Amino acid sequence: MLGHPVRIRVLELLQEGPRPVRELLAEIEVEPSNLSQQLAVLRRSGIVTATRTGSTVVYELAGGDVAELLGAARRILATLLVGRQGLLEELRSAEPAR
Repeated sequence: MLGHPVRIRVLELLQEGPRPVRELLAEIEVEPSNLSQQLAVLRRSGIVTATRTGSTVVYELAGGDVAELLGAARRILATLLVGRQGLLEELRSAEPAR
C-alpha cells in the first residue's frame, strides 16, 4: 500500500486534514487519471474514505491508526537513511585518490 510515491504523498497531505481532489492535484502535480488510480487503491484498502458533495469529492484518512503507521514508517526510513549515509561517507573516504 505504501509502495508508491503518489500514495505516500496523498497520505502525508491527508494527515493535515480532509482535502478535495482538486487540492490534492494542485499539491502533487500528477495527471488526474494517475491520482484517481492511486486514490482508488487507498480507498479499496480502507486507508482513506471519500465523501461526495455535489461534484466535489473530499478524501480523508480512515482513522488515527493510519497517521500512526505513517509516523512509524517515517521514523524507520529516516533511521535507515542515516545508516546508509554513514556507510556512503565511509566508502567515499576509503576510495583511492585519482
